[in-house]
Formats: sequence, structure tokens, C-alpha cells
Amino acid sequence: MNRYILPLSALGTAVGGAVLLKDFVAGGACPSKTTIPGKTVIVTGANTGIGKQTALELARRGGTIILACRDLEKCEAAAKEIRGETLNHRVNARHLDLASLKSIREFAAKIIEEEERVHILINNAAVMRCPHWTTEDGFEMQLGVNYLGEAAGCVASAWDVSRSPHGPDTALGHFLLTNLLLDKLKASAPSRIINLSSLAHVAGHIDFEDLNWEKRKYDTKAAYCQSKLAVVLFTKELSRRLQGTGVTVNALHPGVARTELGRHTGMHSSAFSSFTLGPIFWLLVKSPQLAAQPSTYLAVAEELEGVTGKYFEGLKEKAPAPEAEDEEVAGRLWAESARLVGLEMSYGSSERGQRLPK
Repeated sequence: MNRYILPLSALGTAVGGAVLLKDFVAGGACPSKTTIPGKTVIVTGANTGIGKQTALELARRGGTIILACRDLEKCEAAAKEIRGETLNHRVNARHLDLASLKSIREFAAKIIEEEERVHILINNAAVMRCPHWTTEDGFEMQLGVNYLGEAAGCVASAWDVSRSPHGPDTALGHFLLTNLLLDKLKASAPSRIINLSSLAHVAGHIDFEDLNWEKRKYDTKAAYCQSKLAVVLFTKELSRRLQGTGVTVNALHPGVARTELGRHTGMHSSAFSSFTLGPIFWLLVKSPQLAAQPSTYLAVAEELEGVTGKYFEGLKEKAPAPEAEDEEVAGRLWAESARLVGLEMSYGSSERGQRLPK
């Protein structure tokens, strides 16, 4: 019997150490206990994954939650589930396709008309390493959704490699959505904007000569990194423009989560890769519930009142990549983004925006 004691002890120590390491890597729960009764919150891409869990966390805290999703049927199912779990009946589903500028404008117009206040906007929806798809307005999908519009157009299970009919344009979508809701957010101040980016932004570069990937051979990883860098640059520039308004904006990397976002990476496309990578993913990958904690924290924490223009990794503020701090690049990206989405026209400017690509 004694000969088994040492191996079993070593095994127990290894398992215990792995669990503790996983807990450390995953971060912890939102430390703030703040409730938000009377606050209206919009969460994009909230029918699944981090977005759904964020909506659930904020519904538990008493907020009025608007789930904004491309698939309205799934969105309504998520809203019903959250209402049942939290007993908060102020959880509603709205249609929003971030890969469509028309849909974004229609959603924003409805919010402006029907909602008296919007206190928190969480730009959560994203696509990751899709094939070379374009949105209906002609934008590369990851740029269009993750930055210009952030649609949930091609997300699916991280363990699934099936294809979606939509592509990569989330970035421009969130840029447009946020700008269209700024007056409502200002009128609701103090209010907060939270932009989900990624640690991958450190590998990104903004190529102003070919922002939309029309001249180069398409690189899905580089396109994703560019879109996430654009989110951090947008956050920096927007915080500068919002100084003195009572509206704060911060970006965050929630960590690597077991959600539908990674479907196109191919990392689980075979039994061999799943077997060999499984232990690593178990250690490094968070549950959606844990990955939603940073968004929740940035949305409610009283100690973050007035904090703006910052980048967070999990629950801690970190310095972003050097290019993400470049004010000249941020200003130029803003101007180019406004031109691409016709933002001048949407604000009634006499200066005409460029005709959008077809």
C-alpha cells in the first residue's frame, strides 16, 4: 500500500496545482457589488458567449438590458432565458446586424426614439479569422464588424468549423453604432462605453493604403489583428473627443474564452489537434461566465468612475501596444472610418461622405 502513497500524493499535488494555476490564469469574479437599477444597458452580440453572460450579470444587478443581435430568434431565446434566471423582466431583444450599415442606422434610430436613456454601451460582438468575406456594404468582414460595425455575423462554436454566410466587418460597425448613440449617451451621463478588443491587437498594424484588403493577398490573422488594434485606437480617440461630457470609454481583452468566436481557426478540426491541444486549452481558456467578468467590472465599478481611454486585460489596466498609443494614427483612422461609413451624412453635415463600396 505504501508504494502507492508517493505516486498518488504527486498526482494530487499536480492536479491541485493545475487547478490553482487555471484559476490564476482565468482571473476572478468582478470585485464590485454595485447594482444598476434604473440603468439602461445595450450589449451587442448578446445571444451567446461572453455577450450573453455579460447581459446575464448586468440583469442580475437590476439593469434594463437590451440584447442586440443579428439572429433575432436566438436573441429572443437568450433574453427569455435571462429573464427566467434573473427574474428581471426588463431584458429585451433587438435586431442588429453589424455587417449592415442600414441595420445599424435603423437600430440606432429605434433606440433614440424609444429609450429615454442609455447609460452603458458594451460593444461585444465580433468575428474572428473568417474567410475573405465582405459585408453588404463592401467592407472586409473583420474590419467591418469588429470595428466599423461589430456584427455577430460569423461566430459559432469554438469547437465547430462549419461555415457562415456572413463575413468580417465588425470593427467599422461598432464605430458607426457608437457615434450614432453618442448624443443619447451624453444626455444620460455619467455613462460608459466598453469596447471588447483582444491581446491580438499587439500584432496588428493599420495599413491605410489598403485598409479594406483590396490590394494584398488576404491574411485572415493579420486582418483580425488589424481590426482589434482599430478598436483600441478608436477607444483612445473617442475618449479624447468625449472629454468633459461625462461619457467614458475603455477597451478590454477579456481573455481567451470557450465561445463561438473561434470557429474559423481550425484548431479543433481534427481529433488529433483536439487531443494534443486539449490540456493547454483547459488550462488557458476561460468559461464565458469568467470571461464576462471584465466587461461587467468596467460597466459597474464605482472606482472606475471617470476612468477613460484605458486598456484592460481582464480586471487590470495595462499598457496597450505602442501603435495603439499613437495619436496621429488614431486621428487618421477616425477620419478614414467616418468617410467609409458616411458619418458626415448621418449627422446632417453639408460635407458629403464618400459613396460606400458595393
